[in-house]
Amino acid sequence: MDMIIVLALLATLFTWAMTALGAATVFFFKSTNQKAMNLMLGFAAGVMIAASFWSLLQPAIERAEKACALPAFIVATAGFLCGAIFMWGSDKIVTHARSRACNAPTHTAEKVNRIVLLVLSITLHNIPEGLAVGVAFGALHQSGFTPEAMMGAFTIAIGIALQNFPEGAAVSVPLRREGYSRRKSFLVGQASGMVEPVAGVIGAWAVLYMEAILPYALAFAAGAMILVAVHELIPECQQNKEASPYFATMGIVSGFALMMLLDVALG
Repeated sequence: MDMIIVLALLATLFTWAMTALGAATVFFFKSTNQKAMNLMLGFAAGVMIAASFWSLLQPAIERAEKACALPAFIVATAGFLCGAIFMWGSDKIVTHARSRACNAPTHTAEKVNRIVLLVLSITLHNIPEGLAVGVAFGALHQSGFTPEAMMGAFTIAIGIALQNFPEGAAVSVPLRREGYSRRKSFLVGQASGMVEPVAGVIGAWAVLYMEAILPYALAFAAGAMILVAVHELIPECQQNKEASPYFATMGIVSGFALMMLLDVALG
């Protein structure tokens, strides 16, 4: 059990590190390569959509059939909708916080408050992503350390890490443009991922010590990931697509196909 929590911690430290790596682009570039970002976001979306079914929803249904009094389709649907609703609520709070930040005056004291507000809103947004990774690793307690189970857990972490890279850059680069130092822009950008290791450990711990919630937790994580992929990653990667209309779309297809291939081959 301790090993599973350690793995969840290491995986979410990796997702945090990718956020920091994205934020570190502020030291090397004045602007990000939009085409590369679109491809990465599309690939991450494809991976997350595929992982939501094969690594989360399908195991949730299988475990619900064995361990839950309620029908498996009710358990999976309820957990999935709760995850999506939780993510939607988080997004509403983030949108409100960003709106307040953008409307704040620009003198020094208010600028500091605006930075704090933005960091807090992004931190809240990353909680379900950390929980998704933690739940995936917590599920190893029941499924065992089989190749397919391990691959599923690590793939979810990789998918979230891939979308964290442009997220870190999306925070640090605009701050640099507003006149903040590279160091401060980096620190603020990487801070957006700091909550994920905490949420990951909590998710793994909850699944380990409250095994009855595992089917709900897996479906919950799937709902959160689908909402992130469909509402945020896909629209974001399709921006400015006139020059290469199918570039980001092929990233989505490639990410989904790779995840499907690995999961089916190992399953």
